[in-house]
Amino acid sequence: MSNSVANHEADVGGRMYAHATELFPICRSITGKGVRDTLASIRGRLPNLRVVAVPSGTKVNDWVVPDEWNVNEAFVESLDGHRVIDFADHNLHLVNYSVPFTGTVEREELLRHIHTIPDAPNLIPYRTSYYQRNWGFCLQHDRLDQLVDAEYRVVVDSTLEAGELNYGELYVRGRREEEIVFSTHICHPSLANDNLSGIAMMTELARYVDELPDRKYSYRFLYVPGTIGAIAWLAGNADVAARIGGMVVVALVGAAGPLHYKTSPDRNERVDRIVRRVLRQGEYEHVVRDFSPYGYDERQYGSPGYRIPVGSLTRRPYGEYPEYHTSADNLDLIDAVTLEESLRVYKDVVNAFEREEVYHNRYPYGEPQLGRRGLYDQLGGGTTAAEDRMAMLWILNLSDGSHSLTDIAERSGIDESDLRRVAAILEDRAVIDRGMNVG
Repeated sequence: MSNSVANHEADVGGRMYAHATELFPICRSITGKGVRDTLASIRGRLPNLRVVAVPSGTKVNDWVVPDEWNVNEAFVESLDGHRVIDFADHNLHLVNYSVPFTGTVEREELLRHIHTIPDAPNLIPYRTSYYQRNWGFCLQHDRLDQLVDAEYRVVVDSTLEAGELNYGELYVRGRREEEIVFSTHICHPSLANDNLSGIAMMTELARYVDELPDRKYSYRFLYVPGTIGAIAWLAGNADVAARIGGMVVVALVGAAGPLHYKTSPDRNERVDRIVRRVLRQGEYEHVVRDFSPYGYDERQYGSPGYRIPVGSLTRRPYGEYPEYHTSADNLDLIDAVTLEESLRVYKDVVNAFEREEVYHNRYPYGEPQLGRRGLYDQLGGGTTAAEDRMAMLWILNLSDGSHSLTDIAERSGIDESDLRRVAAILEDRAVIDRGMNVG
């Protein structure tokens, strides 16, 4: 690697880390000013990002967009004014979506509203109460013994009222209407790996795609609040969902560790084959896992009514590292080098999509009559005729709009260059079309 390339890559990693650092103090949730501030930061780097507002009360499939939540301050203090828990010190101290409350409570009542992690006594947990009206605080477990007073004053200066849910969407047009989509969640406060790493890395990936010359595919980048944001996007974009050729959910890409790819619900979609091939050929340390309906928004995008071919590519698995959803998921957990390597893997995935040639058999109901089209004659005689005919049959059988020539080469054992030559003949005779039959 040349010094100039190495310096450029170091700068890219530094930019992503700086972006995460800028976003870290913002208190995000599934709605509210923190989401809009985050989208404004992204828009500063992606000027064409479209920010969408979905009003509270809007029905989105089986869900309803909730009231908007914002918080000014929140604290617990002794009756003499000494603050023992303060949202201003760390925004994980407040249970996300806590309802407004002001009053004096007895110690026993206060403890019922405090969440800790006994097994990690020095960490603040991240807790939410999106759909149950309640208030609460999160605290290091080893600080509980400091709460010795009989009563405490509690202030949760928050608002929960009609407003809107916001998400960001960047569309980058290519030669084809078929779309490749990347999505990340933007709803977590001050969690560096689980949230900010995905935002920062996907923003750089979008910049990379936007600068690709003569893009084959169109691309879409979604910045959505988890679950409800993805569902809101799906409810308003069924037509777009129908032309998605592959999708990857982006998360947990900033902390060092092996790459983990979770396959689509159908396990052998084109996106699964491409990501597995990228990980294998790039010799990246990785683990491939079958789909599970537990995780990030892949379970929404891949749900039965949409069945988008979607996988999830992370580093440390969802919920399986000790810092997950705690104050230890901070800026010390992620680093510029890991972010840059994750970006390189995602670029490889984009480039693999762009390089692939995918065909659609125009006569899929049984084998087309090849003799009257002169195909056997054109394929010729001699020692290669049988191999070429076998290449033709493999192409016809797997040209369903989801298998590329690379896939067919891996499956059949036939050299990809031979498949490409035979495919050109079939395309010339209008037996197959290049690209998926979508849009």
